[in-house]
Amino acid sequence: MPRRQFAALGLVVAIVVAIAAACGREPDGEPEPSPTAASASPSAAPTPTPTPRPIPGHEVYGFVPYWEMDDGIAAHLRTTALTTLALFSVTNTRTGAIDTKQNGYRRITGGVGERVIREAHERGVRVELVFTSFGHERNGRFFEDVALQDATIAALVDLVGELRLDGVNADVESLDPALVPAYGAFVGRLRDAVIAADRSDGLSVATPANLLGAVMAAAAAEAGADRIFLMGYDYRVAGSAPGASAPLDRRDGEERHLVWSLDLYEALGVPAERTLLGLPLYGMSWPVARPELGAPATGRGEVWIPRRNLEVLRDPSIVPVRDEIEVVELYALASDGSAPPRSPSPGSSGSAASTPAPSALAGSPENYTWRAVYVDSPETLAPKLALANERGLAGAGFWAIGYERGLPAYADLIASFAAGEPMR
Repeated sequence: MPRRQFAALGLVVAIVVAIAAACGREPDGEPEPSPTAASASPSAAPTPTPTPRPIPGHEVYGFVPYWEMDDGIAAHLRTTALTTLALFSVTNTRTGAIDTKQNGYRRITGGVGERVIREAHERGVRVELVFTSFGHERNGRFFEDVALQDATIAALVDLVGELRLDGVNADVESLDPALVPAYGAFVGRLRDAVIAADRSDGLSVATPANLLGAVMAAAAAEAGADRIFLMGYDYRVAGSAPGASAPLDRRDGEERHLVWSLDLYEALGVPAERTLLGLPLYGMSWPVARPELGAPATGRGEVWIPRRNLEVLRDPSIVPVRDEIEVVELYALASDGSAPPRSPSPGSSGSAASTPAPSALAGSPENYTWRAVYVDSPETLAPKLALANERGLAGAGFWAIGYERGLPAYADLIASFAAGEPMR
């Protein structure tokens, strides 16, 4: 066994027991537009030890999912200060070949994809191909079959060369902890093959913000991954209680939040200078009992995409409440089919007003039902980007570029971070 695979195996053996004891096998999640954080117990996390902070970088890594690859995406990307563009995504068939029937492959290799790649290179932006493998059953088959992995590696390298891309991002989700050594070995072999084909290319991984994700990140780093994208979102999903997808702290007393995840990655030795802090450009919406911060859900939530809700975000009469604990905007919207009344907060959008009592909505029809939308604005993303600077990370990134179209303040924030300006 190569040295790096042996080291990764030793790391995993020491930690998998803690994972199993803390949370057992991670449940299969309902498909989301982004990776799902698992419910690993915070008590299982090792105690962080202080380490010298590297000088922060200001790379900006942006995922563009295939469903955002339309006729307008190239123009949008020209206004977004990315250093690496990740085209999401392709996957493999049971033989290891690239699945050419999937929409991701068709969009990436089609006319829009060709234009996006060409224009990105003209701007000096790297472009990576995202390989996805989701689900316990699928990953069980894949990571227990070295021949299947090697066939997939060969197919990925061929496609990267054909499209003249700059590397691969491996996004593996819902993995049995016992397969982390196989995952690390796969990452190492994939990187070796990518570099052998073109020494200027690289290999990155996307890993969840939970305990298993940190173990995967450590194994990937040991295997030589050039960048580790910490998916710092999906702390709340459809079945969760309402709140921020990427909380800076927790209103509900839970310990899992962005700082907790960064501490966990650091404690497991994931190199800060190779880590990117991923943040969301989407929100979550729940039906709720009352139009106020912290109101309980009355049903399952759903993803809320800013560009599909421009009428809300551009309406000066709809003012969000800022949750100063989790650092996220709350829009309380009527969902009875009528135009939503003003959200329960005075002042301008993004103001740090406190949540009023429901009586502040006097005059609203009693038969209103309500939706609570928790979404990050440029103002709430700024202190989260500041974490990347404070930790000396390589930079930050976003899921997903395109979701913020029509809202230029997001592009301004990204440009400021890329330029190294202070984040507040």
